[in-house]
Amino acid sequence: MVTFDLVVIGGGPGGYPAAIRAAQLGASVAMVEREELGGTCLNWGCIPTKLFIDAAKLCHSVRKAEFMGISAGGLTIDFQTLAAHKDKTVARMRSAIGSLLKANGVKVFQGTAAFQGPDQIVVATPGTETSELGAGRIILATGSTSIMPAAFPVNERILESRAFLALRQLPKSLLVVGGGYIGCELACMAAQLGVQVTLVELLADILPGLDADVRKEVRRAMESQLGIRILTGQPLREVQPAANEVSALCGDQKIQAQLLLVAVGRKPVTHGLAMEKAGIQPDARGFIQVNEFGQTEVPNIYAIGDVNGRAQLAHAATSQGLVAASHALGNASEANELVVPGVIFTSPEVGVVGLSETEAQGRGIPVKVGRFPFAGLGRSIAAGNTVGMAKWIACATTDRLLGAAVVGPSATELIAEAAVAIRGQLKVREVANTIHAHPTFSEIWSEAGHAVHGEAIHAAPMKKNIARALVSGQ
Repeated sequence: MVTFDLVVIGGGPGGYPAAIRAAQLGASVAMVEREELGGTCLNWGCIPTKLFIDAAKLCHSVRKAEFMGISAGGLTIDFQTLAAHKDKTVARMRSAIGSLLKANGVKVFQGTAAFQGPDQIVVATPGTETSELGAGRIILATGSTSIMPAAFPVNERILESRAFLALRQLPKSLLVVGGGYIGCELACMAAQLGVQVTLVELLADILPGLDADVRKEVRRAMESQLGIRILTGQPLREVQPAANEVSALCGDQKIQAQLLLVAVGRKPVTHGLAMEKAGIQPDARGFIQVNEFGQTEVPNIYAIGDVNGRAQLAHAATSQGLVAASHALGNASEANELVVPGVIFTSPEVGVVGLSETEAQGRGIPVKVGRFPFAGLGRSIAAGNTVGMAKWIACATTDRLLGAAVVGPSATELIAEAAVAIRGQLKVREVANTIHAHPTFSEIWSEAGHAVHGEAIHAAPMKKNIARALVSGQ
């Protein structure tokens, strides 16, 4: 048995930063990864999807650029070449992670880990002898995997997101079940590349959890600008794969498509860990409960990222990994960050952070809201990209910022400013009066800040009854 100060199980965006941070703090560190360094995020999630989405947006933008005098002509996309570029990009980034781990002295074990006790791990690698590891501390960073409903047949035409991203050729038509961020992102990407897309969501609307005004902006653009057919409020049923297509029913409507993409959520990966040998009991949904430092009920074992169910976001996993590694090694550390931005790479993009308007009202907080449309920004008008808006949610009594949302161009980048402002407990007027460069998309935060008080310069004055409703949160 080889003993380490810390063993990290899982080499994704939570695990490998945790291992590096622990090594920086002087610990002997081992990492166990059963598939590829970088985890789902790098290999089958964040990076591949954004690469495809960037290519799709570029194609879509060029096709829609006639108003600027740009003619697309016979614009086509070679998806096999794009897919090969994706594979090379992922491989390069994966290699870089391996180099970083090696440079920091982290010992990487390729295989599947299982507990033998609260401080013992056995690593099984096919074709080789198992390795036994002792650990003073252990961090679980095993991530999550796609949920595939048992009611759907097992068939090559029914895919989850990982298999979809491995395609070398896009279908002519696509049926997406699940209107969360994964389903909507991939639906937008496919539609921008010329695929006929139908999206089905069981709930009343897509992107649950977002405020209604945010959802409205995204759905309207997906339907009117991308031609995506969106059906909500009813389940997809009677799924029947055939030789060249998949058919199903939604209400009384029959849907046919070459492929069915299932994006109905993700579940934690804990199978095979033998957690009972370590004394860890997951909750009813399979998630591992932790405190503010990522510590489980077993003091020397931590769980970070998707597996603890707190925020299934790569950047949240990274933050949690750094906190857990520091805490595990006895270093003074802040608790896990509570201000976590969320980004959705639909068309238009979405960024949110802090409390939503609905959440703030649900907590009984008197709120005031300021909205400003991209159509009022010079930068947006010049670029011909005026879809969407930004809004601040603030406390009506203290003027302190509680939350923010932005839908439109560069929303996934713009939300960073809002995250800093909310984390810094700034007041609305502090942001509104901060000079933002012109002409930029970021000006929308200053304008939305002024709008909270009915003082936006590039918008018509609000009627008094509307202003009163915003302050009261109605």
